[in-house]
Amino acid sequence: MRAQLSKVSSSRRLLYLDWIRGLAALIMLQGHVFHSFIRNDLREGNAYVLSQFVGGLPPAVFLFLTGVTFGFLMDSQERKGVTPGNRWLVSLKRAGYLFLVAFAFRFQLWAFSWGQSPSSDLLRVDVLNCMGFALAIMSIMSLFSTMDRVRLCAILGLAIAYASPVVAQIQWGDTPWLVKAYLAPNNLFFGFFPWAAFVAFGLSFGSLLRSIDEPQMPTAMLWTGLAGLVTTFGAHTASNLGVSLYAKSDFWLDNPMLVLIKLGIILIAVPFAYVWHRQPSAERWSWVRQFGVTSLLVYWVHIELVYGRWLSGWKERLSLEQTLLAAGGIIGLMLLLSVVRTNFPKIRGAVVGALQPAPEPRRVSGD
Repeated sequence: MRAQLSKVSSSRRLLYLDWIRGLAALIMLQGHVFHSFIRNDLREGNAYVLSQFVGGLPPAVFLFLTGVTFGFLMDSQERKGVTPGNRWLVSLKRAGYLFLVAFAFRFQLWAFSWGQSPSSDLLRVDVLNCMGFALAIMSIMSLFSTMDRVRLCAILGLAIAYASPVVAQIQWGDTPWLVKAYLAPNNLFFGFFPWAAFVAFGLSFGSLLRSIDEPQMPTAMLWTGLAGLVTTFGAHTASNLGVSLYAKSDFWLDNPMLVLIKLGIILIAVPFAYVWHRQPSAERWSWVRQFGVTSLLVYWVHIELVYGRWLSGWKERLSLEQTLLAAGGIIGLMLLLSVVRTNFPKIRGAVVGALQPAPEPRRVSGD
């Protein structure tokens, strides 16, 4: 019975976490379309400001959920009785895989922009690079037990968030730009500070989920939502007090209160998605969840489409109405791509079957 409950719990977790990831992908798509296509004279309008404000949340969601699945991986290895050293190696391999994907992504963008993109873009620190680097650093957490990771990773997340303004003020001098790009807060890169805080918080939360049995989940989700509300409104209130621990801090770049506000919003979204997916209809196909299943593919292709040469004639030239239509078109196209990807084996089988010649009729003796 316990194994059955565990199986149901695992299935639900994947469903509601995929739904959150899919929602983040949708917000990301509209934000990038607005950023690339809307005319410059419309960028002070409410629609654009709102689009970019909510568009700042998806990277935090992706990093948080990456930490959650990393916690699942560590817990799975621990339950199998894998030694701490081997758990660390498995975790490092996951980080290495993300690094490989990140560099393949940068190479493809650079190659498709041949003649327009400098070779330094090959080393640009994007969100995938941040994921890989953060996982490599936090792989050390695989040496601890699942319950220890809940506490230690939460502390680590707070430490990264609160250290970010300090790291931002470091005089890097002759330090190679790539080192600074991987570590320091910067509007052009996804540095370890403060973005890796979301990976640490996700690792803590993922470890916590693995320690909770299915009958306890509704109560745990209630407390998660309450914690999200307290974190969001508490951090927002603290950010408006006008009192700061730091001599200098940029709220939109390195302030720990912004990190906590985003974390709180994510924690509010988690129980909402969980409750939604307890409904009988949740087992049906969901177009939002579909984006979450193939979020990496959607991210990869849409970046090339929105920021590459393909639609260069639309960049910074569209009206608000045209930008909304473009966003709808890109979202529809990415949904089609996602559906094709998940159903590719069936589609390939159908195509191969249709192309094969029909079998000759069997000859009957005496014909």
